[in-house]
Amino acid sequence: MDGTRFAAVTGSVSFSRNELTGALGDSVTVLPIVVAVGALTELSLSRMLLGFGVFQIVWGLHYGLPVSVEPMKALAALTIAGTLGADELAIAGLLAGVVLLGVGTTGALGRVAQYVGEPVTRGIQLAVALLLLETGVGLGLGDPVFALAGVVAAAVVVAAGYRRASALVVLAVGLGIALTTTGLPQPSLPTVGLALPDPGGLTRSAAEATAAQLAMTVGNAAVATALLLTEYYDADVTPDELASSMGAMNLAAIPFGALPMCHGSGGVAGKYAFGARTAGSNVMLGGLYGVAALGTAVVTAFPMAVLGVVLALVAIELGRSALGTDHLPTTLAVGALGLLTNVGIAFLAGIAWWVARERVL
Repeated sequence: MDGTRFAAVTGSVSFSRNELTGALGDSVTVLPIVVAVGALTELSLSRMLLGFGVFQIVWGLHYGLPVSVEPMKALAALTIAGTLGADELAIAGLLAGVVLLGVGTTGALGRVAQYVGEPVTRGIQLAVALLLLETGVGLGLGDPVFALAGVVAAAVVVAAGYRRASALVVLAVGLGIALTTTGLPQPSLPTVGLALPDPGGLTRSAAEATAAQLAMTVGNAAVATALLLTEYYDADVTPDELASSMGAMNLAAIPFGALPMCHGSGGVAGKYAFGARTAGSNVMLGGLYGVAALGTAVVTAFPMAVLGVVLALVAIELGRSALGTDHLPTTLAVGALGLLTNVGIAFLAGIAWWVARERVL
């Protein structure tokens, strides 16, 4: 970190109430997905939370801004849906990290993005949303009473005008139900050590998932996030810088059991809407994730039907974003193809169609 950036950082950290509420605005995009992965797979929730905690602090202080650190949603959704195993998830995250670091450090992101096309990226978002929704509905049907409790809680929050917080509130309802079963968990220090994936996880599914994730990352986590940081905070952060930091983050964290992570415009918007104006929100949120990592045993008792409602709400938010497209037919077609086949095929078909369309028109 150079002297100029460090000076900016030291003057850009506040620990006010607004920074705390802003931190919670970012957690809306993180906790539902991380808890779902922890509940539905063998991955360690405590390690995943530690990963998010560390890099909330690292990138907040590095950029001197309330940047977001979110799950790579395409990879997480495919894992939740059972399409990717744990080793495939880790390897896909590492592959994405290599590509992002490469395009970021060489300044090639803009040249790559022009071949994808915004409607194709939105289509991948829609496909991921549909997969999450399908999984969520399936979980909810397993226990309609608990699912109804989650739906009612979400409806009350939305009616009160806090739509973005609905998933977090339903998550709290599920946590309350789990605590009545297990009681307060005893704090325990999470183990930290290398958790390298099996090379057998380098499969066609992992490669296709990586391509789908990169389509979302280029549009949302790099280009759109850079635009929002400029709009909200008058910051000079380029898409290539964000790509480089995402690549370095995943290459450093995934070998220790972290979930593949990225930046994201949704998290930045959430932080800003809830009051965050400095990197203090990142420091506070990083600390909260660290505390949460000490007591994750309750996740095993989390009602799956309530988790299904959470996933459905996350899917709806992601779908809303996807439908804000420049070319709805392409987005709908890519999304439907991703649901009916897989996101890798949808991604490649979408690019081929978009390049052909641009040449003809």
